[in-house]
Amino acid sequence: MTHSLPKRPLSPHLSIYRPQISSVLSISHRATGVANSVGTLLLLLWVWSAAYNADWFGAIAECAMSPVGKIILAAWTFSLFYHLFNGIRHLFWDAGYGFTIPVMTKSGIAVVVAALLATAYAWFHILQMTGDLA
Repeated sequence: MTHSLPKRPLSPHLSIYRPQISSVLSISHRATGVANSVGTLLLLLWVWSAAYNADWFGAIAECAMSPVGKIILAAWTFSLFYHLFNGIRHLFWDAGYGFTIPVMTKSGIAVVVAALLATAYAWFHILQMTGDLA
């Protein structure tokens, strides 16, 4: 006895959808949450080494002040600001505001722009204090 399955369409694959700002920002929010967790663990290691292991402290500080280290720290800074601003956006959603497509799009763009500006502002001052901005 053979059972034939009804001819139904298969579930749509992700490749047929165009990324939308809401989905991209949602995925980015999750990714920055993970990045912030990893970065915070590295920060904790650096602080721990300041108290207990001078060799590690020096090595971590040297890595952080290298050009690649500064790029990673700048990316982590952006990640922190993005996650903060997008979290504030989510608080408005929790209160029931901002669910129309035009408002979602504008607030999403505002989150990215605010994170970029805050990162640039912070790193301008960091580079100024370290003497890298002459």
